[in-house]
Amino acid sequence: MSIVKIKDLTFKTFIPEDEIQKNVKQVADKINHDLAGKNPLFLAVLNGSFVFAADLMRYITIPCEISFVKLASYQGTTSTGTIKEVIGLNEDLAGRTIVIVEDIVDTGFTMKRMVESLGTRGPKSIHICTLLLKPGKLQVPLNIEYAAMSIPNDFIVGYGLDYDQQGRNLRDIYTLVDDK
Repeated sequence: MSIVKIKDLTFKTFIPEDEIQKNVKQVADKINHDLAGKNPLFLAVLNGSFVFAADLMRYITIPCEISFVKLASYQGTTSTGTIKEVIGLNEDLAGRTIVIVEDIVDTGFTMKRMVESLGTRGPKSIHICTLLLKPGKLQVPLNIEYAAMSIPNDFIVGYGLDYDQQGRNLRDIYTLVDDK
């Protein structure tokens, strides 16, 4: 187990890189099966999902497209649950199969608003793919078809996830060490 210090907090290895990759491949295999012949458009939500999206796409074997969007919804370190706007979405979604690629879904409020927002653009279907799901924090009903891993309500960093913009580059996922 590895220990890292990011700013004022200490973290320990929670999910090693090889386990992450195994789970990402399993999710990709399910998408390849379920969405064969549909030419899905993957919408990766920046900043957090960029590492997951890159690895996921390397395992996707069906014809597809990818684009990146940014959500304006965070204030400090907590989500407001309200999307101010979806930035960078220039593709026509009418009649398309959409796969939202997210790093983590906790309360679900932001994802619910994103699905509603994208739904106004006439897609054929919208699917949710997340690296991490915190079922213990989920507060809204969401159909999350593709979750690589479910985790407890711990604060985590690494593999694209950050603490105050630091730690995204870590290959493993780390959890906060309780210093008490």
